[in-house]
Amino acid sequence: MATHLLRDLERLKKQLLILGSMVEEATQKALLTITDGRTELAAEVIAGDREVDDQEILVEDECLKLLALHQPVAQDLRFVLAVLKVNNDLERVGDLAQNIAERGRDLGPDPGTAVPEEIHAMAERVRKMLRDSLDAVVKSDTDLARRVLGDEDEVDRLHKRLFDVVKDALRSDLEQVDELIQLLSVSRYLERIGDLATNIAEDVVFMVEGEVIRHRGH
Repeated sequence: MATHLLRDLERLKKQLLILGSMVEEATQKALLTITDGRTELAAEVIAGDREVDDQEILVEDECLKLLALHQPVAQDLRFVLAVLKVNNDLERVGDLAQNIAERGRDLGPDPGTAVPEEIHAMAERVRKMLRDSLDAVVKSDTDLARRVLGDEDEVDRLHKRLFDVVKDALRSDLEQVDELIQLLSVSRYLERIGDLATNIAEDVVFMVEGEVIRHRGH
């Protein structure tokens, strides 16, 4: 029984990594539609969201089968529960990547409003948070997970600063209003991806140490 459990746990981890890789690629492409004007990538992100959804369902089914067949306890049980949470968070990141891609498509390859530096900085920070949180899952690395938690404040700070940038831009030129609203939406989506990467990092701490750190502050 123990050998079968280890085999199924390893298979579950591999399926989660497939989903993580898909979501990370979708996020990268979506951000390029904004930061580099690569609007042709938007269609790929939007089309790929169905595959992300299918993989999310597959991982959930694997979790439920494993729980029913093996009734794991202690750290093995925490691992399966953490995968269920991470699985859901990754699917939501995929949805947000699609939203960003749609905004990039609407802005076009050469928007009249320059993409603010805050968007570029948020994109880079969020990419790193997502990558590090997934690495923390794979390596059961709580130190890396806690570093992800420390990055959240910077993303929030950049998001708030962008509001001031947009307000100043609107005072000088109301003709930019549509594009500025699109950029505000992108900023909000980036903030949400940062929140979800933080959730994943918190789940790593729970998985490895059995400690629930959500809502405690970091």
